[in-house]
Amino acid sequence: MDVTDQEAGEISTAGALLLGLLNGFSWIDEGLQNYMRSRGWPSVTRPQSMVMAIIVMGVVHPSDIARRLGLTRQAVHKTLRSMIELDMISLVADPSNKRVKIVELTETGLAMRKDSGDAVRLILLLLNDRLGTKRVKDAIDVLSDDWGEIPTFDTDVSTGQ
Repeated sequence: MDVTDQEAGEISTAGALLLGLLNGFSWIDEGLQNYMRSRGWPSVTRPQSMVMAIIVMGVVHPSDIARRLGLTRQAVHKTLRSMIELDMISLVADPSNKRVKIVELTETGLAMRKDSGDAVRLILLLLNDRLGTKRVKDAIDVLSDDWGEIPTFDTDVSTGQ
């Protein structure tokens, strides 16, 4: 099957978007990790960092964390266990349902949250300086928009069957 110039351009654009999103995420996460290490905090894994970000946004049920990150509950529980070992979080009974556990930041976790918030503010200022405030705001707006349902492709897209 030959690819037209237009199709090749669309594939290239989609690849650039995906690579740009991944590179941007890595750049921010590594900057955050560097800041945290400079403040004396231990290195955390990328999954731990992602889970911490979700917790800070107010998502505290492990099953909801898994859903938000597109991970299995088992993967999230493994990450939570490692975060408990680092004294970042604890699992406590949900006040509304004692049979269910929720994630709670420990004193260490709260201090890490404060420092990571400082890091994010500095990273945002740096991005504004390097890329321009309007471009950064536009990127945040686009990435924060509701993109709708995740596409599914039950038919052969090329033929419509």
